[in-house]
Amino acid sequence: MGVNTIATMPFLIAATLLLYLPTIAIATDPCASQLEDSAITVIPIYGNCSPFKNLSDSWDTTIIQMASKDPLRVQYLFGLDTSLRKKRVSAAPIASGQAFNIGNYVVRVKLGSPDQLFFMVLDTSTDEAWVPCTGCTGCSSSATYSPQASTTYGGAVACYAPRCAQARGALPCPNTGSNACIFNQSYAGSTFSATLVQDSLRLALDTLPSYAFGCVNSVSGGSIPAQGLLGLGRGPLSLLTQSRSLYSGVFSYCLPSFKSFYFSGSLKLGPTGQPRRIRTTPLLRNPRRPSLYYVNLTGVTVGQVQVPLPTEYLAFDPNRGSGTIIDSGTVITRFVQPVYNAIRDEFRNQVKGPFVSIGAFDTCFVKTYETLAPLIKFQFTGLDLTLPYENTLIHSTYGAVACLAMAAAPNNVNWVLNVIANYQQQNLRILFDTVNNRVGIARELCN
Repeated sequence: MGVNTIATMPFLIAATLLLYLPTIAIATDPCASQLEDSAITVIPIYGNCSPFKNLSDSWDTTIIQMASKDPLRVQYLFGLDTSLRKKRVSAAPIASGQAFNIGNYVVRVKLGSPDQLFFMVLDTSTDEAWVPCTGCTGCSSSATYSPQASTTYGGAVACYAPRCAQARGALPCPNTGSNACIFNQSYAGSTFSATLVQDSLRLALDTLPSYAFGCVNSVSGGSIPAQGLLGLGRGPLSLLTQSRSLYSGVFSYCLPSFKSFYFSGSLKLGPTGQPRRIRTTPLLRNPRRPSLYYVNLTGVTVGQVQVPLPTEYLAFDPNRGSGTIIDSGTVITRFVQPVYNAIRDEFRNQVKGPFVSIGAFDTCFVKTYETLAPLIKFQFTGLDLTLPYENTLIHSTYGAVACLAMAAAPNNVNWVLNVIANYQQQNLRILFDTVNNRVGIARELCN
């Protein structure tokens, strides 16, 4: 049926994208022989070209472990509500030195002069970029950014500068001591403290001078990306905004199948080289969570059945911050509980079962029933997306069991977001055009 197996999906473990930046500690580029071009290469975190490759666990075990972290991810998305920002700023990280353990898609990014190379997580729901800084307490990576080693280092942003106020979690200027801009953030259950600094940032063939990013000084918890993160959100410190004069607020990516081992996906920046013929749906902005990419999900079909869904759980509502977002960092698509229950129940009705639960997946069945599995279609304003089976089902390695690769959002928060996650985005070109306010989706095999 062309369905991904957990045994062959090293990259379902990814929930956000890593960028590859040269470091002074210097991180070895495992694919340095590959030529760079205008497309930025994207790899799965456990691929042959990734320094984080770990094949000690079976893929089904790894997927279950990574999907179990999605609730922390969606709680993080919930916390982006600007009305909650003051509460988040108050959290100060305490270094614990927990071991690095995160799975994401990655791209190569280079900071400073000479190049310091990093694999950074690429995250469409975060604005700021940040990397571990030399001397960081609690950072798990030996690849760290050294400001002193860069001839293009522009120093720390001042705490009284307007740019400092743009950082989520920025602290007020202290009464005494340094006037450097410090910000504290939470990410996937961990917290960190960083200094906002400026240096050149290079992606593929382009160099962005005086790019503002966080130099992480301390970490509490082991869930943040070991070599940092590049934010592709819609806020003032995101790559999209800081490079607007160069890329005109347009980018797209194609995430390879999780069974791909190589730099086969791509991140394309700017209008040039984007698909000319692509179906689009309006890109919406929600002031409660202004960094997120909202789209209007109007319905879901399972097979030939239009699933009856309560409209209040699908509707885009700026007052509540509710609606549907496209996110590169969450592993499997998460719907609010009533929406997920309706989709799952119709899927079960057509497959017949019996069903068991495995980790985050509550609709798993013997593979012999797979011929009954229906296609699932997401209906957006002006665009229908029928998911291929590889984006709908996953398989266990040894038990010949298939599972519906979707789940309900956490029920321990007042959750109002539906999240279209990266497993459902495999081998699709996803275009974000913030100038014309549209999101495009086209089938593209980028394995």
